[in-house]
Amino acid sequence: MLVGEPPLQYLTRWRMHKAAGMLRAGPKSLGEIAGRIGYEAEAAFSKAFKRWAGHAPGAYRHSSRLAGTDSPR
Repeated sequence: MLVGEPPLQYLTRWRMHKAAGMLRAGPKSLGEIAGRIGYEAEAAFSKAFKRWAGHAPGAYRHSSRLAGTDSPR
C-alpha cells in the first residue's frame, strides 16, 4: 500500500479516470472504452463506472459535454 490504498482499489480508480477522459474526449463506444481499460464485458464496466461516478457512463458523457466538466473525483 505505497499509494495509501489497496492495489485493486487503486487500479479501479485509475481505470475510471482513464474511462472518464475517453468518455469526454470522443465518440468511442462503451464497449471499446471498456476493452481499452481492461474490462471484457461492457456491463461490468458500466456497473463499476456507475459505482465510481454515481451515474452511468452514457449519462456522464452527456452531462460532461453539456457542462464541460472534469471527472467527479
